[in-house]
Amino acid sequence: MMKKKTPWFLHIVFLISTFFAIFPLLLVIMISFTDEKTVQVNGYSLFPQKLSLYSYQYLFSDLDQIVRSYLVTIFVTIVGTLIGLIITSALAYPLSRPNLPFRKGFTFFVFFTLLFNGGLVPWYITYTNVVDLRNSIFALIVPNLLLSGFNVLIMRTFFISSIPQSLIEAAYLDGAGELRIFSQIVVPLSKPVIATIGLFSTLAYWNDWYNSMVFLTTSNNFSIQFYLNRVLMSIQYLTQGNINQNASNALNVLPEQTVRMAMAIIGVGPIIFAYPFFQKYFIKGLTIGAIKG
Repeated sequence: MMKKKTPWFLHIVFLISTFFAIFPLLLVIMISFTDEKTVQVNGYSLFPQKLSLYSYQYLFSDLDQIVRSYLVTIFVTIVGTLIGLIITSALAYPLSRPNLPFRKGFTFFVFFTLLFNGGLVPWYITYTNVVDLRNSIFALIVPNLLLSGFNVLIMRTFFISSIPQSLIEAAYLDGAGELRIFSQIVVPLSKPVIATIGLFSTLAYWNDWYNSMVFLTTSNNFSIQFYLNRVLMSIQYLTQGNINQNASNALNVLPEQTVRMAMAIIGVGPIIFAYPFFQKYFIKGLTIGAIKG
């Protein structure tokens, strides 16, 4: 039997959609390689009149700090995501079990944290006075990012709707304990939701700059996002501050516009390579439940 051909207009729709998805990225890349004065005079363009590497040279003037911030962010992202997935799944699985005592109460407690929190001041005091995380690498891992009630509820819902109860009961009859059932049955069947939550956590850790701003006073553990943000704020302060005419003329060459785009390219960094790894699990997650056994 011959396969039905895809209508030609669908190809056109997908080509147009792809163009609009790729165009902003191409524009950001080209602006980052454009001379600052050219951007100020002619605006943004895919075909600038004058190319320049000055924005990247300016950002990489402190290469040691860039490399260190990259390594800190990579370490925090990997470790934080892995520990977060372990804690999230370890909490979500018991909440999905119908025989857990006070199950509804524990679930409501997790849901309650999505609606209310203790406030900024108690939050800060807890992580600085009770648990002293200041100037520590753990300050970039634990606060706000390590565990999310939203992720717990997503994973709990997946366990309830996608893991057959009969399969768990059969494992019980074969003598398997809770830990073995969780590690050898539930986790392998839950790769789509684990990949989804893992991607959420990865993006949250990679893009976080707030924890660095609040808890760090030394540059040893600055994340890449916070360091780039500090560079941008310094440029804005220098170019907009009250300075004399000679200094103003010298500072006109600072790449305020183009450095924003260069920061976006540097900031996206290795995180862009995480998407191909998670993609196959997303596709599997879209098709799960579509085929009846």
